[in-house]
Amino acid sequence: MKTGDELITAQELADSLSLSVDTIWRYTREKRIPYVEIGTRQYRYNKQNVLQALSGETSTALVKEDPSPYQGKKKLTYEDYAKLPEEPGFRYEVIDGVLIRDPSPSFHHQRVSRRLQRILEDYFNAVDPKGEVFNAPLDLNLTMYTVVQPDLLYLPGSRPAQHDPIDTVPELVVEVLSHTTSRKDRVLKLNHYKSSGVPHYWILDPEDGFIEAYELRDEYYVSLVRSHTGMFSHPSFPGLSFDIETLFSKPS
Repeated sequence: MKTGDELITAQELADSLSLSVDTIWRYTREKRIPYVEIGTRQYRYNKQNVLQALSGETSTALVKEDPSPYQGKKKLTYEDYAKLPEEPGFRYEVIDGVLIRDPSPSFHHQRVSRRLQRILEDYFNAVDPKGEVFNAPLDLNLTMYTVVQPDLLYLPGSRPAQHDPIDTVPELVVEVLSHTTSRKDRVLKLNHYKSSGVPHYWILDPEDGFIEAYELRDEYYVSLVRSHTGMFSHPSFPGLSFDIETLFSKPS
């Protein structure tokens, strides 16, 4: 742990004081502790200054954990979520009112996501010039208590983005799996995309080189493509074609 006059992150401060990051964030919002704002919703702290502000002494003895307002007491809304400071190295979403905190994705995850984004942008630019493909981080507001950041999403020209966070139902949502997000993407987010009426949901596994494409039919997702090899094609996107192995390939 860093000491002295050095600035540390909220996570490092929380670890050093045996507090939760939620408590550090709350103290920051309430201006109960000194901080340095290094960017939009990005903060750093001096441990000794924080201790003095909390207890008047350079001791952790009087620093007590506060119960988190997001754990058991209330569901987190977008307004609550938007007030949380950003923490470098992590991504945040809210699902069913619960804050989900995942490490930032790997470079291969980003490589695969970027490749597919280029493919989709070229395709939709030809078939729907007014449509747009967006990539994370970008908030998608599905319900009052669910705000997610899909890796990729396509909004058709007939349903353009009007607000921040986006509250328009995407035509297509793509999630690229990470080792910490597999269950969330395959279960939690799949169910929310389904109940929100997202017509197409694709899941990409960059490590196993596998793609799954689901289409909403009679309120259920039906698997139309499940493959790790050959050319990808989809009946609902005529003319869209790409080599799956090339999409997932790693530089030699």
